[in-house]
Amino acid sequence: MARIVVLTGAGISAESGVPTFRDADGLWEGHHVEDVATPEAFERDPDTVQRFYDARRAALALVEPNPAHKALAELERAVGDDLLVVTQNIDDLHERAGSTRVIHMHGELLSALCRACRRRTPFSGAMVDHPPCPGCGASDLRPDVVWFGEIPYRMEEILDALGSCEQFVSVGTSGAVYPAAGFVQQARAYGARTLELNLVPSEGSFFFDEARHGPAGELVPAWVAEVLG
Repeated sequence: MARIVVLTGAGISAESGVPTFRDADGLWEGHHVEDVATPEAFERDPDTVQRFYDARRAALALVEPNPAHKALAELERAVGDDLLVVTQNIDDLHERAGSTRVIHMHGELLSALCRACRRRTPFSGAMVDHPPCPGCGASDLRPDVVWFGEIPYRMEEILDALGSCEQFVSVGTSGAVYPAAGFVQQARAYGARTLELNLVPSEGSFFFDEARHGPAGELVPAWVAEVLG
């Protein structure tokens, strides 16, 4: 099992220009969350939801991994299976930086989920055009994204990793969204050292053994340099 588990959130990708989950006014890129990020919203107005994610998918091609993503990829190249990245982000910036051991607990923007056959398929086009599922042919694709009220992916695998790691590091997370917000307590309960790297103290900052605050693009490379000695 991985010796180091790193949880990443919106803050790490924000430094690449990816909008954070919600603005101060409670809107997500101009939309109320309940209108674009719930199963009920998709049932009520699927085309609005599809257009929203189609636009985010197109915008993703315009951003690049930043030094924080690249530092985590460098760490993986050095320690291999001893590192596992668990991300709440649905972008592909970790992979584009070179990371291969990544769990997307909230799904992936560049993937489609067929509601008819449940097949998950790489996807980079426009879902509002109702393309057929490559598996069963049904025109019933939705974004392969975990919405509010749905269960995150690969939770058993994540919990196993938290229970066996020696160090847990949280990067760019608010500490407000569960179950990810509870990962630090789970890792600590099994004896892991815990470190927060965040722009400002998170809501769960007091749970960590150590907290460092500043831009992820500065903090993560510095921490990786320490790990690699």
